Amino acid sequence: MFTGIVEELGELVAIGGDADDGTLTVRGPKVVSDAVHGASIAVDGVCLTVVDVDGDRFTVDVMRETFDRSTLAKLTPGDVVNLERAVRASDRLGGHIVQGHVDGVGTVVSRTPGQRWDVVRVEAPAGLMRYIAEKGSIAVDGVSLTVSGLGPGWFEVSLIPTTLQLTTLGRRQPGDQVNLEVDVVAKYVERLTEVDR
Repeated sequence: MFTGIVEELGELVAIGGDADDGTLTVRGPKVVSDAVHGASIAVDGVCLTVVDVDGDRFTVDVMRETFDRSTLAKLTPGDVVNLERAVRASDRLGGHIVQGHVDGVGTVVSRTPGQRWDVVRVEAPAGLMRYIAEKGSIAVDGVSLTVSGLGPGWFEVSLIPTTLQLTTLGRRQPGDQVNLEVDVVAKYVERLTEVDR
């Protein structure tokens, strides 16, 4: 489990394998400082398991399901990614409960700069919109955000200066794709109401 509070920006160093069975090697000095084989690290919001640590780099396996549901297949060496280690039970939950299980890919359709923050509109897959509520939580590329606006097929988030500076969302432009994870509570509520019918 994660909180959606990005710890550092990492750099994709290498991609191995193919779309069915790949590996990613990422440079991330902070998140790798206490990483061991089997540790969980979120890369752009995708929970991945560390299979090797080498200095300030870690390598993870990525299966086809993960490539199909996320933007990871589009990464190239040199790309910057959001990194977060799994939360410990004793940590503060600064964002919201983020599983690192990406629900789908959205597309940035606009960004409106303010004096100190940007409002970013994201088009989301139709199947995910029912889980997105104004003032609710959503993870975009692993960043815990509050939904500030909502419309047919889209939602907006307002990015404060810290988010703009310390995450990849400060670089995302219209047309860019982003990983989306909706609030897990909404999915469980829906499932429970279906079972009771």
